[in-house]
Amino acid sequence: MPINKKKQLTLLSVLLMIFTSTFAFDNTSIAYYTMGYAGIIWYILAALLFFVPSTLMFAEFGAALHEQPGGVFAWLENSLGLKWAFIGGFIWIASWVILIVSTVSKIWIMLSTTISGSDQTGSWRLGNLTSTQFIGIISILFFVLVTAIATRGLKKVAHLAAIGGIAAAVLTVFFCLASLVLLAKNGFHLAEPVKLPQTFIKSPRVGYQSTSQMISFLIFAVYAYAGIEAIGGVSDQMKNAKKNFPLALGLGALLISSAYAVIIFLWGASANWQEVFHRSGVNLGNTTYVLMSNLGYQLGHQFNLTPKATQSLSFFFARFGSLAMLLSYLGSFFVIVYMPIKSFILGTPKKLWPKALPKLNRYNMPANAMWWQALIVACLIGLTSFGNKSATAFYNILTLMDNLSSTLPYLFLVTAFPFFKANQQLSKPFELFHRKSSSWAVVILVDCLLLLGVGSTMYSAVVAQNYMDLFLELVGPVLFGIIGYALYLLYCRRRQNSI
Repeated sequence: MPINKKKQLTLLSVLLMIFTSTFAFDNTSIAYYTMGYAGIIWYILAALLFFVPSTLMFAEFGAALHEQPGGVFAWLENSLGLKWAFIGGFIWIASWVILIVSTVSKIWIMLSTTISGSDQTGSWRLGNLTSTQFIGIISILFFVLVTAIATRGLKKVAHLAAIGGIAAAVLTVFFCLASLVLLAKNGFHLAEPVKLPQTFIKSPRVGYQSTSQMISFLIFAVYAYAGIEAIGGVSDQMKNAKKNFPLALGLGALLISSAYAVIIFLWGASANWQEVFHRSGVNLGNTTYVLMSNLGYQLGHQFNLTPKATQSLSFFFARFGSLAMLLSYLGSFFVIVYMPIKSFILGTPKKLWPKALPKLNRYNMPANAMWWQALIVACLIGLTSFGNKSATAFYNILTLMDNLSSTLPYLFLVTAFPFFKANQQLSKPFELFHRKSSSWAVVILVDCLLLLGVGSTMYSAVVAQNYMDLFLELVGPVLFGIIGYALYLLYCRRRQNSI
């Protein structure tokens, strides 16, 4: 059965996939740790200036091209042409692969915290293997398992992603209810007092006082909303996609942006910023567990539990938070192992690849392409886990190369939107931007925000005199773009030879 005829996904399943791939509960704790209540304003600005307008654009893309399996690649091809689709599409897929490599280790931190109440991965060893090497091996095995399951059909991807989405939603509701109970018990007095207007403008951190530092946080807030475009790869398999896909994107944008703002504020119900974050050992990697543990402790204290019971409640909150986040991350991995590669491989012309690569298995999944992706990810994880200092340097290089590469795909997609609108050959059943002037105004606004992020990243490297870092940040998108252009030339040559 052709893939574009097999409608498998409902509005709810796609909404859960959006929530899983985009919302991250730990983004709220990082925002509170970095900016305090002031993080709310920047998250709202990022939602208004980037997330909402870009989501509305992607909704129009998806509604018009819902029958095409290429997702992002198809969007770019029908707007900017095949050459720019290759360049932008390869930068996009490369950034996802590097993201997988750089975040897979978080799974084990969450698992360790769930089991023991704190991150013990530094002590994980097997035989003569160091903890880094052992984690590298289990990370490779984990990604192989994820790929094996995902190749067995989109329903399995959707079901497992739904588990992640439900876990994230349960954690969010649990946290909100616990915080509200604590607020009620405290007579609605916040642990972190509000002093207008500076509380919602100025960060309590000494290192986040200047304008450039605050702008850098705005870019972090933008990244907290990244990933929703990957869902474009399933619009061709939705029931009633013309209506349901834009609706799913709109509801997802509203829920996610609202959840971020509310949760950041509610952290202040239990956590006094100075008291909690002046402890030794608190960092960006463990803020969620520290804050959840503190919430449990504060509840136990307010309900006059014994010290032992209060400590047990504190451990339970940390473990519950890490377990829910673990399930959420697992769900997101099942989405990102399939969506980006499907958009790129099935979107590009089949003549470009060996016949077996874009071939669909009996579950209508591009299994061969997914296994090649798994091989690349495994090699990159192996290089960063089993080498010496050179391997660590290689990992740092990958991260730096991905910094700007993760922004540029959005520049491509957003800039492509007016050209998509101008394409009269496309039927556009769902339109929110009816005027040419409004389309260009929104595109310019979002592009300026993204360019501001690129500029601030480069400026920070220059001020710190990290010229090698700056070079690597620039060479990443340039290198990925050149590879995409080389693929385009290869396709043109093959097409010419076949004539």
